[in-house]
Amino acid sequence: MSWKLSAVTSREAVEQALDRAEGWDEALVLAAFEVDPDEPDVWQLDAYCEEKPGAAEREAVAALFEDEVPDINSEELPDADWVSESQKGAQPIRAGRFYVHTPEHSASEEAGMTSFCIPAAQAFGTGQHATTAGCLEMLDTMHGDGVHPRSVADIGTGTGLLAFAARDLWPKARYTVSDIDPLCTEAVIDNALRNSIPLGTEPGKVAAMTAEGMDHDLLHARAPYDLLIANILAAPLVELAPDFAAALAPRGSVLLAGLLATQESTVRRAYRRHGLRLHKRIQRGDWSILWLRARYVG
Repeated sequence: MSWKLSAVTSREAVEQALDRAEGWDEALVLAAFEVDPDEPDVWQLDAYCEEKPGAAEREAVAALFEDEVPDINSEELPDADWVSESQKGAQPIRAGRFYVHTPEHSASEEAGMTSFCIPAAQAFGTGQHATTAGCLEMLDTMHGDGVHPRSVADIGTGTGLLAFAARDLWPKARYTVSDIDPLCTEAVIDNALRNSIPLGTEPGKVAAMTAEGMDHDLLHARAPYDLLIANILAAPLVELAPDFAAALAPRGSVLLAGLLATQESTVRRAYRRHGLRLHKRIQRGDWSILWLRARYVG
């Protein structure tokens, strides 16, 4: 992505714009963030594109704002891997019993902590984002509450971090991880080797593949799952609700993240239609992390 369009406005306006972008099919990658911690109501929406944006791209971004459209500025980006650049020097994070660090930092020496080394890469899920850290906390909570899955799937796995953390908690389970992006599959394999995570289809090992949602023969073959993890976005979470419910074992658990708190009711409603109810939730900043459970049928 060599160009971006940027708009600075209120947090509410940006959140509403992201809501309207559900099902977004433009050739633009959206990102939103707080501009200054001292001004929490001022947010920026960025739209990245490969070519110099024209009128069509500007109109697409402007259409995301219902009322007053903020100024939309364009900027050519230097030739750089912006995912890696943004994560250089990222400080280690602690979430539950997990400590996540980049190769520039050392593992934790604290007793009872599990460290994972996740380098800056072209994949989401280094632990820096609130949703990933929240998922790590929720996995720890699940373990403390007596959850013991035998089969786990991580859909939209990114770096593989959440599956690695789940394996640390439940080392005898089978792990199936997938992502729509082939680069993520490569990242999972690299990170598994880096963190001494065995790859394969046997219990205790991680099987990685490229797939859209649940659309893969191995994902179907290894169902039903006692635990499904998906840290993606609200729109695909809603779309995947029937597939997740169909692939879930009785009394199984679903861990959902990547949704804003303002989108939570929509996501929960989609899963409630398929018999899944909220069991616990964590809110980290503006983001919700949901643990849903299937009703027992038998």
